[in-house]
Amino acid sequence: MTEDELSHLIIGRAIEVHKTLGGPGLLESVYEEALAWELKQMGLKVERQISVPIHYKNQKLGNPLYLDLIINGQVIIECKATAEHNKIYEAQTLTYLRLMDLKLGLVINFGQRVVKDGIHRVVNGL
Repeated sequence: MTEDELSHLIIGRAIEVHKTLGGPGLLESVYEEALAWELKQMGLKVERQISVPIHYKNQKLGNPLYLDLIINGQVIIECKATAEHNKIYEAQTLTYLRLMDLKLGLVINFGQRVVKDGIHRVVNGL
């Protein structure tokens, strides 16, 4: 399955999670867990809270980053639950993509009244 095909499935499940949980107002971790469950039910490989090591001049730094979800080893999902979007979320996701050598990430902000307005696609050479 391509990254684009996966992203289409992910967005559909994110809309379902948002609708079922009643929209905005919950913690990011609640939406993340529900989305992970939905995607697993579709038979997708879902990894949560993945440690991403940081290397600086051939030295592995002691504090890794943690990304929210990786789907089928191809698409990174960064879940948010804020009232307003911040461009730093996309920059953060692009950094994860570069560190993991992946091509597509989605920032999904469940804090928006309409979740589709809170979905931002981030690409790294796709």
